[in-house]
Amino acid sequence: MSTDARQAYHPPHWRYVAVLLVFALMAGVLSWRAVDLQVVRKDFLQHQGEARHLRVVSDPAHRGMLTDRTGEPLAISTPVDSVWAHPGDLLEAADRVPELAKALNLDPDALTRRLRARADREFIYLRRHVPPEHARTVMALGLPGVALRREYRRFYPGGEVTGQLLGFTDVDDVGLEGLELAFEGWLRGKPGRKRVLQDRRGRAIEDVEQLTEPRPGRDLQLSIDRRLQYLAYRELKAAVNTHDADGGSLVLMDAKTGEILAMVNQPAFNPNNRAAMEPSHHRNAAVVNAYEPGSTIKPFTMAAALDSGAVTPETRVDTRPGVMRVGSHRVRDLRDYGRIDLATIISKSSNIGAAKLALDMDEDELWRLLVRSGFGQRVGAGFPGEPGGWLSELPPRRDVERATLAFGYGLSTTPLQLTRAYAAIAGDGTMPMPSFLQRDESEYRKRVMSAEAAALVRGMMEQATLPGGTAMRARVPAYRVAGKTGTVRKSVAGGYSEDRYVAWFAGMAPASDPSLVMVVMLDEPSGDAYYGGQVAAPVFAQVMGGALRLLNVAPDGLDAESVLPPLTAMGEDAP
Repeated sequence: MSTDARQAYHPPHWRYVAVLLVFALMAGVLSWRAVDLQVVRKDFLQHQGEARHLRVVSDPAHRGMLTDRTGEPLAISTPVDSVWAHPGDLLEAADRVPELAKALNLDPDALTRRLRARADREFIYLRRHVPPEHARTVMALGLPGVALRREYRRFYPGGEVTGQLLGFTDVDDVGLEGLELAFEGWLRGKPGRKRVLQDRRGRAIEDVEQLTEPRPGRDLQLSIDRRLQYLAYRELKAAVNTHDADGGSLVLMDAKTGEILAMVNQPAFNPNNRAAMEPSHHRNAAVVNAYEPGSTIKPFTMAAALDSGAVTPETRVDTRPGVMRVGSHRVRDLRDYGRIDLATIISKSSNIGAAKLALDMDEDELWRLLVRSGFGQRVGAGFPGEPGGWLSELPPRRDVERATLAFGYGLSTTPLQLTRAYAAIAGDGTMPMPSFLQRDESEYRKRVMSAEAAALVRGMMEQATLPGGTAMRARVPAYRVAGKTGTVRKSVAGGYSEDRYVAWFAGMAPASDPSLVMVVMLDEPSGDAYYGGQVAAPVFAQVMGGALRLLNVAPDGLDAESVLPPLTAMGEDAP
């Protein structure tokens, strides 16, 4: 066709119409599809899309805080991140797993094996409670299927000073030991549940719906005074180190209310450093370890004798010649004290004097007083794992058993139990219920001995701290102190050891109206100094003196100060 012919040719009109109709139809189909997707089926399609990226996750709740009596924090739950992964997604970038392992300080081969063994799962933790800088490094890698989850970790500002008292929690913030376990139901929060929208890497990008609200744990104020806890810890640790002892315990109690103001042990552990924790150091020995109390029982022997009418304050006891035979056994004093009054039995810690008092009473008098004083029974303050100690279920019938019971052999007690019993002497014969929680007064006081006997025994114990007594190193300047030493040979297979001891001191101040009661125990002190008056009494003096001043307790002995004599001039009870 020539050029002129082509220019004169015009396509039929219907072709234009057909093309326009085709385009109009295509536009209509696209418009309808858009309306169908965005209007008609919007809810369905959105639900289907979200269903592939919506997940119901736990909304963690923080654990309640433990504080001391002044509100200072002793245990706090702080937010931390844990790294988790979708194994299948992460294995798609298997060549980068070594980078992740390095960021988490894990073995690359072990991590790869772990991921492959759990490839059918959607969630595994890679590392719990990572430091913030590690979490940032992990997320900067941009690996598929790796994300963070917010959790809480327990932190203890006091470290090893409060470690055995407070205990610790596990990685899920659940109490495992100590007061953390005792008050688990109060402290633990209840996690909530929420629906979140996740991106393709499993990271939450939007909170869609709160299904249940998290319930945080409740805070708990303890009776512990953080200042006294640090003071007691420092002095006990120094004494254990000085005397190369295997361990030690100290309990400080408010004599009026029964509140535990300080409780420390050696050796200790730091609950913030889980890698270095030794299971043997977790035990709160002041509550869960029982020992024979030795001569710290003699004040109760004296009270039983006074209340029974076997003796009067004017009674004198013949302890000559310093050795006494009871059946086939011999009871000894450190030296021959001659004929002595009741106060001297306590101040010189005469075993013979105590034994004769017990043998002059009815068979069950001393045993009944010890039962009323809580020996052989749990204190009931709620601390987990507390034993009852040991005291025979029936009064001892043999003379030798009654005699040895009078000076603290043949029974066992924990430092906390002994502290509670001494609170009865401090409280004019009534014993408070010990508590780890702050309170204004004891909810219940049990009558243990008469007020007259308690006052008399307290006066005798005060003489033990004066010149010539066994507890001179327990004295506190400007305050009158009443107390009793104890030195016990440790029980071993076949009898009692000749060179292993437990050293005690139990006492109270001010003696005129006791506000505080304290028990100090050192387990197996080494060297020449192992008597309670040598190793335990000085700890009492340092801690009690600081506590009385910190608590603004009025002095009652400003005219009784004197220079302490050297150790070589001190008397002591014979173990």
